[in-house]
Amino acid sequence: MDVALPRPVDVLPHRPPFLFVDEVTALVPGQSASGLWRLTGDEWFFAGHFPGRPTLPGVLMCEAIAQVGAIALLTDERFAGKLPLFGGLDSARFRRQVSPGDSLELHVELGRMSARAGKGTGTAVLRGPGDESTVACECALMFVLVDA
Repeated sequence: MDVALPRPVDVLPHRPPFLFVDEVTALVPGQSASGLWRLTGDEWFFAGHFPGRPTLPGVLMCEAIAQVGAIALLTDERFAGKLPLFGGLDSARFRRQVSPGDSLELHVELGRMSARAGKGTGTAVLRGPGDESTVACECALMFVLVDA
């Protein structure tokens, strides 16, 4: 079944400067989603993290992964009118530095779901020269659902 890919801004409640998904690239509502975050170097956090060697904070990679998970969740009609909030973050691993000009491919698979909470796992993959890819971050997400 083909699903029309929404714009992140049409699904997520997040807005710049805290919207970290530029494009949805794959979607199975209620199950999985993939997206792309292109880092230009103009983002607010690079100025102070770290001067002379701008580096994407790892926790923001986890947030970007969670935003892609929220897209998978919020496009499922069962969760219309809900707002997913972080309930926890487990097994986060930061494997590669991400710098201005890099792009991250974000992937999330949702796991156990109930009407009030759920789990998922995700990765942020750094695309390199020659189309090689390297996992920059991976984590397990827990979230709670509240009325929007």
